[in-house]
Amino acid sequence: MNIILQSRTSQHTYFTLRTIRLREFWNSAVALSSAKKQAHNNPYTKTILLPKTEFPLRAEAAKREHLFRDRCTKDLYIWQLKNNPKDLFILHDGPPYANGNVHSGHAMNKILKDIINRYKTIQGHKVFYRPGWDCHGLPIELKALERIRKEGKEGMLSAQEIRKIAKQRALTEVQKQMASFKSWGIMGDWENPYLTLTNDYEMRQLRVLTEMIKKGYIYRQLKPVYWSPSSRSALAESELEYKDDHISKSIHVRFPLKHLSDSLKNSKWKEHLANRNVYALIWTTTPWTIPSNKAISVHPELKYSLVKINDVDCYIVGSERVEAFKEEIKMKNIQVLDEVTGEELLGSLYQHPLNHQTMPIIGGKHVTAESGTGLVHTAPGHGMEDYEVCLGLGIKPFSPVDDCGKFTKEAGFGLENKIAFTEGNDAIIEMLQNESALVSVRDYMHKYPYDWRTKQPVMLRATAQWFANVEYLQKEAVDNLKKVRMIPEVSIRRLEQFTLSRKEWCISRQRSWGVPIPALYDENGEALLTERSVEYIIQVLQERGTDAWWEEPDDTIFVAPEYRDKIYKRGYDTMDVWFDSGTSWTMLENIATEHNRKSLADVYLEGTDQHRGWFQSSLLTSIAVNGKAPYGALVTHGFALDEKGEKMSKSLGNTIEPSLITDGGPDKKKNPAYGSDVLRYWVANCEYTRDVSIGPSIIAQISDNLRKIRTTARFLLGNLHDFKEEYYVHYDKLQEIDRYMLNELYHYNQRVTDAYDNFAFNKAAQTIQNFTNTTLSSFYFDTIKDRLYNEPVSSEHRRMAQTVLYEILQSYTKSLAPFICHTAEEIYENYKMLTSKPESSVFKTGWINIKNEWNNSDLNAKWSVLMDLKGEINQVLEFARQEKYIRSSQEADISLYLNRNTKLAKIVQSIEVPELSSLFMTSHVNIILDEKDPIPSKFERHSTIQDNNCRITLSKSKQHKCPRCWNYHATEENALCSRCSNVFLHLK
Repeated sequence: MNIILQSRTSQHTYFTLRTIRLREFWNSAVALSSAKKQAHNNPYTKTILLPKTEFPLRAEAAKREHLFRDRCTKDLYIWQLKNNPKDLFILHDGPPYANGNVHSGHAMNKILKDIINRYKTIQGHKVFYRPGWDCHGLPIELKALERIRKEGKEGMLSAQEIRKIAKQRALTEVQKQMASFKSWGIMGDWENPYLTLTNDYEMRQLRVLTEMIKKGYIYRQLKPVYWSPSSRSALAESELEYKDDHISKSIHVRFPLKHLSDSLKNSKWKEHLANRNVYALIWTTTPWTIPSNKAISVHPELKYSLVKINDVDCYIVGSERVEAFKEEIKMKNIQVLDEVTGEELLGSLYQHPLNHQTMPIIGGKHVTAESGTGLVHTAPGHGMEDYEVCLGLGIKPFSPVDDCGKFTKEAGFGLENKIAFTEGNDAIIEMLQNESALVSVRDYMHKYPYDWRTKQPVMLRATAQWFANVEYLQKEAVDNLKKVRMIPEVSIRRLEQFTLSRKEWCISRQRSWGVPIPALYDENGEALLTERSVEYIIQVLQERGTDAWWEEPDDTIFVAPEYRDKIYKRGYDTMDVWFDSGTSWTMLENIATEHNRKSLADVYLEGTDQHRGWFQSSLLTSIAVNGKAPYGALVTHGFALDEKGEKMSKSLGNTIEPSLITDGGPDKKKNPAYGSDVLRYWVANCEYTRDVSIGPSIIAQISDNLRKIRTTARFLLGNLHDFKEEYYVHYDKLQEIDRYMLNELYHYNQRVTDAYDNFAFNKAAQTIQNFTNTTLSSFYFDTIKDRLYNEPVSSEHRRMAQTVLYEILQSYTKSLAPFICHTAEEIYENYKMLTSKPESSVFKTGWINIKNEWNNSDLNAKWSVLMDLKGEINQVLEFARQEKYIRSSQEADISLYLNRNTKLAKIVQSIEVPELSSLFMTSHVNIILDEKDPIPSKFERHSTIQDNNCRITLSKSKQHKCPRCWNYHATEENALCSRCSNVFLHLK
């Protein structure tokens, strides 16, 4: 019974064959080694031109990468700035905190930057990349004081001592992190990094502040800011993280109504107030703020109901919240007596349940009926909206809480020194209960802001702070963002949203380790922060350093002559670290002016969290001073997660440090030393605009991919061991399959270049992988092995194949270079002497040369048909192999039954039969036209190739296996085929 394969048959066999082909290729090194061992058994083996190369299959990164590092890092960086001919390219480094060991996120960030810089370098651009570190701020100060805090000695340290310890810590961390970054092959000016703690940097930062003072952007005000009791400092919005499962005590509190508004004086409400207790009902999740209550806010346009409960008390509740309140207090007998607008309630007075002061009901547009009671407990010392609604009415903020989050004596009621969040909360609830003001209390889970450093809850607290007026800058900032190239494009919405969502930026912090806000205060506490005063202070600090602000005992040293009619003292607030790093663009001003650049930096690249951090602070300070964004393109990457897609944390034990990948662990079988190129290639393969995963199995797969690249390079190098540029065969003289391969190479070069140009590095990596596995190993390499190994050494057909391999090798190496720089340098080291102009680094040779003559659409269309036909033939070959009819495809003869008038027939006939046999990896190909009664075959397949019908049959070759080339072209057993016979005779 014939086995007839229809073209609709499952593709499984095709992929099985492809897998076998791939496996055969990747194991070729082993096969070749085996062949050499058997040379004494086969007298012809020594006549075969097997690949020869010193390029090893195994990377042995720990032993070899350092051999190529200097040439592609520090030596290259200096060389390219002096010698590259194209315009200057600047990628400005966002400074990481000089605090703690590097992690996978650092690796992704730095390697992405290096890929961009290396691509620009090999293209011929001068690349300026100066690594930076953010050296101030609370994380570094806390880490530096960790040991001292454990010993209980922190309170004994002066500000000068804290600054000294923090500085030493920061500089130590910079050196540790720098060593890691350099070990990953990151190219840059490592001899001259910028550190935010240097005097030069700090003076630049203070001059930006001066410009903003000059333009009226900086002011001081007593108002609520995010305050971290655990850090004892004000925080910016960007220093917060939100916890979704925070538990608060939520309470309903009733405030006795004492006086009706003019609108209600002559209504029936007067009677209700005379005969019953009437209460304004509020709901809050911050009981500790009740002592700070200064008003109750209602929305003028909302409806409010007077509801009677148990025939005794009446409550004012938002009409839309009556049912929710009824459910909350589990009370069925609630009667609505009347309904009024919020406008009619304005001017009514109530009594505070604790201090018994009389306070007003006021109007506020921020009030909604979405939650609570529709009446909002208003404490302008502890809420931004509360503050704003009270500001216009002359109601001052009251915040009886100290820096540590404890009540002060102004809170009264015995609350002094109680922690507001805990014992203070409990005490106030108890007092409300005793005053019969507490209606209900329960636990309430909700989203709440936490200090991102200490992981402790924060509060809104009114303190005198320095602010930058962002509202004046918003429109210009957003307009400038529209001129910036965004990668990915959607990131502009996020950055716009964060920029528009804040009206002011709290720039002052109550810590010692930072750049001082150079404000002076007179005896009345009035601040002096003028352009002239700050300029004078800058002169002093430039000469003495910012430590002098804390060390100098005499305040008058910092007072400009024109202000010495008053006595001034220094303030000791420091600047927000986002202001520190946000002015790092000043480090680029000189070089930008020298090169007449439009934007200070071509690219800023950081994680998605920097939309509300460095991206935004850099934008706002640059807009304030220069009126334009500091960057031409903004690239955003996601976070590194574990293999399950979960956030990494030490508590979960799922962190993976880059050193474990590059250097391995104590047990090298469990954690091999993969080297930095595997780490780099992981980054290259990531869809970095999203969160990405990393873990042992992922890194093992990346290592396997890199091993395939080395195998491919080894094949290319090994088969060019006897090639010179003088043997190069002109394009017009190449075989058609070689010209088709160059057409494929042209499109590969285009796709890789486009991917790099668009920062789509994972697409470039995928293109490289597909080219490696499919175009090269499964197609071209298989097809030309016979020519390379078995033709005479200087045969024209062999030189044709070598010419194409030479072009592939150059493009392939250069396309890999930005990703895996050490591997690319090692490959180049093994072929640079074949070139007419050898260089010391592949990065000095220029980017891929895309030759337009290789782009042949007609040839591409023709060979797409042949490749489809090859796929159909492969399925027939695979079934014959499964049936053990043949062992290898070379044993088979293929017959193609075609209609002579079809496109397929014309294409097949245009190729010489030996070339078809080589393409299909068979002994022989028979072309039979217009056969009406074909002889049945045990293995046949009816196929449709691009609308052309074709019948494919397979039979065993009637010829014999040549002992030299292993093709079934010999006329007798154990005899050479005619080609090998001629080669052998010439060798003799």
